[in-house]
Amino acid sequence: MTTLLPLLLVLAPCETPTKLPPVIADDAKLYIIYESKGTFFEGPTWDPASEKLFFTAFKGKSTQILRLDDLNKVTVWLDNTQGVNGTYLSASGRLLGAQAYGHRLVSYGIGPDGPKDTRILLEDASLNQPNDVCEAPDGTIYFTDPDFKERRTSAVYKLKDGKKEKIIEDMPLPNGLKTSPDGKVLYVSDSHERHWKAYPIKPDGTVGTGRVFFDPDTKDRREPDGLAVDEKGNLYFTGRGGVWVVSPEGKPLGLIPIKEFASNVCFGGSFGNMLFITCQDRVYSLKLTVRGATAVRQR
Repeated sequence: MTTLLPLLLVLAPCETPTKLPPVIADDAKLYIIYESKGTFFEGPTWDPASEKLFFTAFKGKSTQILRLDDLNKVTVWLDNTQGVNGTYLSASGRLLGAQAYGHRLVSYGIGPDGPKDTRILLEDASLNQPNDVCEAPDGTIYFTDPDFKERRTSAVYKLKDGKKEKIIEDMPLPNGLKTSPDGKVLYVSDSHERHWKAYPIKPDGTVGTGRVFFDPDTKDRREPDGLAVDEKGNLYFTGRGGVWVVSPEGKPLGLIPIKEFASNVCFGGSFGNMLFITCQDRVYSLKLTVRGATAVRQR
């Protein structure tokens, strides 16, 4: 059985002055909660009803959704997912998934041994490969569709009442995305430009002109990926050396350095203040002093 040891938080060298963000709890340690060599982990989502962490796993041609049952112990909750990458817990308590290879957005009822039922929210063969998905407070679903090969047809879409609409076309490789807690801003990471942008959300769910929201001066150029938001509106951006914590005004509050490539983050745990970080080969947890914006939302 693997012994799980806390890791020291050591700052990585970079030009932008960095410190550990003040939201880290005094007694916190960065723990490895699951590891599997040669596996790329993504799409973490905490389900408060079952009090379980779900995340996606890519290894060779295998694509799965895993459920963490204990330290270093998982259940394959769904096998052969057709490339589900990003996931999100909807207001109805269902698990949304961006299905890259199936060119779909899907919704799963969360059952004890796997999905209770699967609903296809959108299927469109013209899409590149849906990558990440989120839901705004008003129920509008947003998802990214990056064109990794040519970087010519990448886009961000909204899905409302079964109708999709392209709302962003000015990003070479949109990747992770989330809305602000009040649903007024859409944050999107760009894996090609290697920065994060913010777009004002209009009343109809479309967006206005975007602006570069965060672009730290770092030697580490690992591309931005997924993100999370806490109850105060602070952003948690994976990429460029680990997990950056950034205020709603775009001010860096600190860096949680991660030696592996960090792909995504989410909040969860019994009190909603545990940060889960998916990476290449590993999944980490870290106790914070704030809760996630949606981590403790009940069904």
